[in-house]
Amino acid sequence: MKTLDELLHKIDQKNLKVVAVAQAADREVLRAVKHALQLNIGHFLLVGDQPEIENLAEQVELDLTQPGIRVKHAKAGVAAEEAVKAVRNREAHVVMKGQIDTKQVLKAVLNKQFGLRTSRVLSHVALFEVPNQERLIFLTDAAMNIAPTIEEKVHIINNAVEVAVKSGWTLPKVASLAAVEVVNPTMPATQDAAVLTQMNRRGQIKNCIVDGPLAFDNAVDRQAAEQKGITSEVAGEADILVVPTIEVANALYKSFMYYAGAKVAAVISGAKAPIVLTSRADSAQSKVYSLALALQTSK
Repeated sequence: MKTLDELLHKIDQKNLKVVAVAQAADREVLRAVKHALQLNIGHFLLVGDQPEIENLAEQVELDLTQPGIRVKHAKAGVAAEEAVKAVRNREAHVVMKGQIDTKQVLKAVLNKQFGLRTSRVLSHVALFEVPNQERLIFLTDAAMNIAPTIEEKVHIINNAVEVAVKSGWTLPKVASLAAVEVVNPTMPATQDAAVLTQMNRRGQIKNCIVDGPLAFDNAVDRQAAEQKGITSEVAGEADILVVPTIEVANALYKSFMYYAGAKVAAVISGAKAPIVLTSRADSAQSKVYSLALALQTSK
């Protein structure tokens, strides 16, 4: 896959899945819903204040009477719960954040009674289309885990690999990033990367090839890896970048977007269903790409 538009064409349009939008009264979200319906990539359950949703839908010229869309009235305090319950009850397959705080959505997702929690850590998986690059690349984790432990990094890798495999990657190549490509006892990120690599070789991390530590340049650029004399199946050809801390991922994420003009699709993985937690600043196009990624990876 070389462009995010290819995600849109991978959707099985004969068996469309349903997205439950928590607090759907948001112009950009409703524009994304409108675009997704036009592309025929999914159906929608809009949860929230019905009069407000109807008012904003009229403003963005979204026809709420058309097939594939339904509104469920819910007060602001319970919109996230109702959206999550819809997925839990198999009325929907994906949860999407609307005009609501992220904490409220995650609180509902992690609720022990009706939520979607599993034994895995939740992590953010972003898929970028960077101009002038030959392939798409995943980045994790830019939103959920601040300073993940080795155990949490295993979950983060597994979550990203699952998203990649369901999106069409076969045996994705995972680069565990650090500032240098050699193990340094004074740099914990290099030690973690080496352990993760060994765990993969012993079959403790499956369905991918892990290597590290790798610096960013020799993870994504084959010539840079060759100049450093690195021999690796991953170096220069990474499909998934795994970072040591949230600050690293945040800086890379925003560098891709603001300096490189990248396009992005992103989901939260690790729950029983994908969660779309796009920012209010994200464009409707980014939201559509994220919806396509979530729908492609949902059960």
